Amino acid sequence: STLSSSSAASDVYKRQTMASSPIPIEINLQQKSKLLHIVFDDQTECKLSCEFLRVYSPSAEVQGHHPSQAVLQIGKENVNIVKISPVGQYAIKLHFTDGHDTGLFSWPYLYNLAKNYDQLWMEYIMKLDETGVKRKVEDGE
Repeated sequence: STLSSSSAASDVYKRQTMASSPIPIEINLQQKSKLLHIVFDDQTECKLSCEFLRVYSPSAEVQGHHPSQAVLQIGKENVNIVKISPVGQYAIKLHFTDGHDTGLFSWPYLYNLAKNYDQLWMEYIMKLDETGVKRKVEDGE
């Protein structure tokens, strides 16, 4: 594809980010186990829990408009995904059972979640611990 010389800097940044970031070649929701299985074109493979995706939703409601405004998500242990909507060729929108559906999960964002899952999950658990919140997972799930 040819690019016009009048492209905005943000378009260039977006293209470079998208071009340099692996893209999913497979996305499968496993509703029973509440896992989103993703395979990227660089062979990175991950299973992200619905709870993890919900608490790390890229929406302003969760992340705020600045890191200092991020809102700790509590009580999302048993949330599931009811629908996945494609957004162009660059993202998906996840529709959760608690009604949340405003986060656009771009390929670079999903890849970052996949690559940093362990660290991000530990950070979330530590934040819950700091606030004295205990996770409540339903038995038999």
